[in-house]
Amino acid sequence: MKYSVFILFFVLFGCKSVQQINQQKVENAITKNALQLLEDKRFHSVSIAVLKDGKSTIKHFGELTIGKGNKPNDSTLYELASVTKTFTGYVAAKAVLDKKINLDDDIRIYLDESYPNLEFKGEPITIKHLITHTSGFPNMPLKSENKEAFFEGLKLIKIETKPGEVYSYSNTAPELTAYILERVYQKSFEELVSEFVLKPNKMSQTKFTLNENDRRRLVKGYNDKNELMPNFTRTLWGGISGLHSTTTDLVKYMRLQLDQSNLIVNESHKKLYKEGTDFWEGYHWYIIENDNQLIYRHHGGIYGMQNWFVIYPKQNIGISILTNTSFDETGKILEKVVDSLYDDIIK
Repeated sequence: MKYSVFILFFVLFGCKSVQQINQQKVENAITKNALQLLEDKRFHSVSIAVLKDGKSTIKHFGELTIGKGNKPNDSTLYELASVTKTFTGYVAAKAVLDKKINLDDDIRIYLDESYPNLEFKGEPITIKHLITHTSGFPNMPLKSENKEAFFEGLKLIKIETKPGEVYSYSNTAPELTAYILERVYQKSFEELVSEFVLKPNKMSQTKFTLNENDRRRLVKGYNDKNELMPNFTRTLWGGISGLHSTTTDLVKYMRLQLDQSNLIVNESHKKLYKEGTDFWEGYHWYIIENDNQLIYRHHGGIYGMQNWFVIYPKQNIGISILTNTSFDETGKILEKVVDSLYDDIIK
């Protein structure tokens, strides 16, 4: 009897010790990589969130305002920039499953005018081309001051490559995708993101439109010359950028993306266009898959802040890293931090 009690005691408290050790390992890895990043004086703060095997760890470092010592916290609101596109991809994946759209649909069936220019030698642009950056659309909308101007700009586009054959990153295409999603659901894109993603996952701190209290919590970022940069002003639907979020909400988004029983997630993670030997585009996810790894990831960069959001489904790990700095090399630097952090966690 005493022996059985001893075994039970060992199992219960031994497992707890293992959990504590694993948690400490994640915390140490975050701290090490964050402090190494902040050795580069162009960076002022960094927030890192890790979800591993269902357990979240969030840590904040540095200062949001130069010289103030005001460290970010779990309530700090960051601009997600192009990581917003993964939300666009999720809504598009749901629309496919709901049979509201088809990946092979000619996009012009959803437009009020004919747009004969939106094809190449008779080959139409499809929904699939929009969400995989293979439409031949220009990077930035030719006109973006408002939605009416956006459609005027569409008339000026010249498609110079066969749709579906050449990858070329486009911020024009996701905005048109967001408009099409509005058309088929008869709801605003903001409502669709809220109804399909935010509310079901209790992401109450993730939003397009900010109130006065939200704006006080919103990060004001810098360029590499320590000049304060403006926040992004959304003039279109929000398919490319415009969402704001906190580290705690991004952990909830990680849980969603790691839920392999979720049919919408599975659809959004499908490999739709292959680029290189082990690199694909999904529904606005960049997918890396080879013998050793499977990764879903997206980078976001705006005037004064940048972030990476990365999912490792085989290891049941999610990582988000956010900083209040933005310059040309920021994305590559943060990518290396994510890779190093991941390596430290799984060692």
